[in-house]
Amino acid sequence: SALWESAAVSVTPAGRVVARIGSTPNGQGHATIFSQIAAEVLQVNLEAITVEQGDSAVVPRGVGTFGSRSTTIGGSALLRAAEKVKAKAVRIAAHLLEGRTEDIVWADGRLYVRGAPDRALTLPEVAAAAYQPGRLPQDLEMGLDALDVFRLPGPVFPFGAYGAVVEINPSTGEIRVLRLVAVDDAGRIVNPLLAEGQVIGGSVQGLGEALAEEVVYGEDGQFLTATLAEYGIPRAEQVPEIASEFLETPSPLNPLGAKGIGEAGCIATPAAIANAVMDALAPLRIRHLDFPFTPRLVWEAIARARPR
Repeated sequence: SALWESAAVSVTPAGRVVARIGSTPNGQGHATIFSQIAAEVLQVNLEAITVEQGDSAVVPRGVGTFGSRSTTIGGSALLRAAEKVKAKAVRIAAHLLEGRTEDIVWADGRLYVRGAPDRALTLPEVAAAAYQPGRLPQDLEMGLDALDVFRLPGPVFPFGAYGAVVEINPSTGEIRVLRLVAVDDAGRIVNPLLAEGQVIGGSVQGLGEALAEEVVYGEDGQFLTATLAEYGIPRAEQVPEIASEFLETPSPLNPLGAKGIGEAGCIATPAAIANAVMDALAPLRIRHLDFPFTPRLVWEAIARARPR
């Protein structure tokens, strides 16, 4: 099953947070997302966090990045590992401050006994003590680190609605997508800017699938669209205005409440474009066309539908 991921969080004696996770990125901005998750739990600046991914020498085990799972599953493993580190830091702080664990307040990056904020410790100070056995409770092992393996109890699905506005030139069959609107409910959005980038990138991928991308073989069996010169990848000039909005209904199946966003654009955009094209061609009683909607395909459909 791919419904699990591992993560480890450690704090060095100097107070630097190192997050290690099995989900390896391919350009989505995972390091930023994972840094944000750890920073929120441990109340440190993003600059104080190092994220290590895809290195089998330091990452225990990992599944990978696919199926819109990295934040949902990997982020949840990282969150729980960071919370374990936080709990250990609180125990150490309570020992150093001669207070009870339940009385320790962690606020604004400082740990102190409730009612005595003037006598506080920072995470680097707690981390330094964590590597000195003489300063630790007797039942606590040296170090400030934790490992977590998060298993998702079942699939998590995002929801959304996409719309497209298209213009068709009946003389040439060329389709121009004038505007795309994407509304996604991907649960908790950790980083809105990166989520929007995922939607826009996926929508452009879906645009190519709908209008141009095609595997073509010649009569002799030769692959005719084998290079970028022949394959119909969208160009920047073909990308329309893309409006992206989010609703946030947290998922109950993971501690982050995330649902994933990586594939929403490339799945929903072709369907939105297809509906818009069929709406434009409805007066000609054209009910169905197969992807991709190339100018030749559309022109031939219009020519057949027009009265002679």
